[in-house]
Amino acid sequence: MSEPPQDATRPVPVVDTGKHPDTEKHPDTERHTPPTVQQPALPPDARGSGRFWSARRVPSAIVALLTLGGAGLLLYDVIAVRLGYPAMYWRRELARQLAQRPLDDIPVLAGAAFVTALGLWLILLAITPGLRNLLPMLRPRHDVRAALTRDAAAQVLRDRAVEVSGVREARVKMRRRRADVRVISHFRDPAEVRSDLDTALAGAVTDLGMARRPKLSVRLRGPGKKG
Repeated sequence: MSEPPQDATRPVPVVDTGKHPDTEKHPDTERHTPPTVQQPALPPDARGSGRFWSARRVPSAIVALLTLGGAGLLLYDVIAVRLGYPAMYWRRELARQLAQRPLDDIPVLAGAAFVTALGLWLILLAITPGLRNLLPMLRPRHDVRAALTRDAAAQVLRDRAVEVSGVREARVKMRRRRADVRVISHFRDPAEVRSDLDTALAGAVTDLGMARRPKLSVRLRGPGKKG
């Protein structure tokens, strides 16, 4: 009488998946889905990202090139004079004009005004951030910065506006501190449309999470007369 194979009746080991959560279950067993983790809301002390500063590459490059060209030309002329060559015509003429013209002469005042305006413009570029198209958002963490473009924020407000029942058309112009909303309504009481519109837009502004919430300026009008 032959004995049955040893592997034919070997018991299958049972693993308690509750004690060993990392162990994979058999496909026929009941699957366990982990609970959905909700993203935490912004903390109440969340701060704004602050304005984003522009690199000002174009003005900096222009000023650097002009300064380099002027300094190089002046240095070349000074070296030429030291070597015994005559000074360039533009430097001799400039020295003559400065020696003969009084300070209250119109060309002198115009040149001084131009140089002053140019200097003030450069100072203004240096102390202002620029990038006015970016609207800073709240930052939940110190190492996270984000911003919305004006077009994106305007598109969100427009989509919320057209979702309101009774709104046929909506146009939004986004500014840094204000959002101008123009709405055309139909087939509903304008007072009800205005109430629902104010609620929807206020919620949209909150959902945008901007550091400085823009003020809403809503204008509602009915459809124009046909014919």
